Amino acid sequence: MSARAGPRPAPLPAGALVAPGYEVLAHLHRTGWLDLYDAWSRERECRCVVKVLRPDRDADPELRERLLREGRWLKDFTHPHLVRAYEVAGAADPRPYVVLETLTGETLDHLVQYADALPDAGDLALLGVQLCSAVHYLHGQGLLHLDIKPDNVVIDCRRAKLLDLSTAAPPGPGEPGIGTRCYLSPEQARGGPLTAATDVWGIGVTLYEAATATVPFDEGEEPQEETSDEPPGEDEPDEDAWGEEELAARYPQLRGRAPSVAARRRLPAGLAAAIDACLRPDPAARPPLDALAAALDALLPQGRRTAAPRE
Repeated sequence: MSARAGPRPAPLPAGALVAPGYEVLAHLHRTGWLDLYDAWSRERECRCVVKVLRPDRDADPELRERLLREGRWLKDFTHPHLVRAYEVAGAADPRPYVVLETLTGETLDHLVQYADALPDAGDLALLGVQLCSAVHYLHGQGLLHLDIKPDNVVIDCRRAKLLDLSTAAPPGPGEPGIGTRCYLSPEQARGGPLTAATDVWGIGVTLYEAATATVPFDEGEEPQEETSDEPPGEDEPDEDAWGEEELAARYPQLRGRAPSVAARRRLPAGLAAAIDACLRPDPAARPPLDALAAALDALLPQGRRTAAPRE
């Protein structure tokens, strides 16, 4: 095991400049390689979210490019269910940063874990339609999201926005374990061809948790018979060298099927069937994205797919 480096640098305090023209209001979150700040934009006279590399990781060229690539995508992409980027640091800037719109509302993860009631069946279907719309757009841009989960979805007035393209990549071969551990599709867990079906799994696992407040696969639960969005740390195993048996010991989604969502919550049969179909172990057996969107849309009252949200 490698020796740990010294203490991590503290986040910037309120009042500091996190990027030119952006004053820190509060530190929002720290991951294994990023800091997120609530910041005031002097140019726009509004709050923004500024995403920067942690001070102890900002010399890593691969992480610098990963952050700037995500920022360029989000600045170029235009879709009502994707977060927008306002500004991306230039290649010559000493510290890479991405400026994102501030979203009102709450993450789906927060709503599921702390709200008094889970979303009703209509809201679940609408959420699924909106996620399908965002993912359809990404696929049209030649990208898979690869990390769809409740923590990457913000809900405001029954409108969803999908966040975080830091793990996004074109379809093709994938290394084992890319994504977030409990939400990985089997092909992400073992490493293999990643396709549109991988994001269909992500939509399904997100709807499953939204419906039940549980993930179908977690570290403390075995599936029926039949993690990380951060770069590997010093103590992380090298999964590229693992065999199927070692991967299966780490990832329960390689050992069997998810319990049916209907076993954990009573839902309309069509909605439960759509969610379960997304979580089939074989990517070829999952519904195509357009078929999933049509199945979810059919569960909505007429006109609800494009209607304005209720007050």
